[in-house]
Amino acid sequence: MSRGNVTIRRRRVALLLAVFIVGALVPLSTDAQRAPIILATTTSTQDSGLLDVLVPLFEKQTGYSVKTIAVGTGQSLALAARGEADVALCHAPSLEKKYVDEGKLHDRRLVMYNDFVIVGPAHDPARIRGMKAADAMKAIGTTGSRFVSRGDNSGTHVLEKSLWKLAGIEPKGEWYIESGQGMGATLGIADDRNAYTITDRATFLAFQKRVRLPIMVEGDRPLLNIYSVLEVNPANGPRVNTAGGKAFADFMVAPDTQRVIKTFGLEKFGQPLFVPVAGMKEAEVGDKR
Repeated sequence: MSRGNVTIRRRRVALLLAVFIVGALVPLSTDAQRAPIILATTTSTQDSGLLDVLVPLFEKQTGYSVKTIAVGTGQSLALAARGEADVALCHAPSLEKKYVDEGKLHDRRLVMYNDFVIVGPAHDPARIRGMKAADAMKAIGTTGSRFVSRGDNSGTHVLEKSLWKLAGIEPKGEWYIESGQGMGATLGIADDRNAYTITDRATFLAFQKRVRLPIMVEGDRPLLNIYSVLEVNPANGPRVNTAGGKAFADFMVAPDTQRVIKTFGLEKFGQPLFVPVAGMKEAEVGDKR
């Protein structure tokens, strides 16, 4: 083979290698920009069906795919703080602020709110119907009426513990049951055991045809249930998808998304399950129903 043919052959090989490398690198770059997003969130956003509406909208608009981990708020925030989630959607302001103060999470933005309600057996053994929340918890505790707690450091559990404290009651004994499960499952256990429990209104409405527990207490200011979205510090771990997390957080407070939230549940339940509050301060949030 002549020296000229060898040179031409080498050039062809080099050209093919260059085309192969460029072709391989371009998809990788696109994939890196659209790496799946891990959303850590509370079970109420899942049980209510809200995420079944919002996540597909986000994926269609952005090209990202979302993996949802629906656990208690305490677990959701811990996952994000360890760098095992890219964005968090939670409803425990005191816990959220703690992680923000520690620098693990940042850019906490209000998204929506609804409220908690205390539900219980129709015969109301503790006689709490119409009471203020703390007074109702005191009556449940002093009468030893059966109560099912989530017991999972979720936003609902954090609220419950604050109410026991206000009531001056240390919940313990055979009457106090910890489910260690999500809101829907806890409602089911309370129904089976003919017990009281605290639930967010959205999950209660979604499950109301499956349980026989009427609302006993509602409308009290301590029962306000505020949801926020928080971005994750990239220093929490090497796998944090910072761009994806920010994209989802921005989506949750965008005007179009807020309009979807405003009407979600209206057709099925006759009332919206959440009230959008993006751009508001906590002190401005109240019951607009």
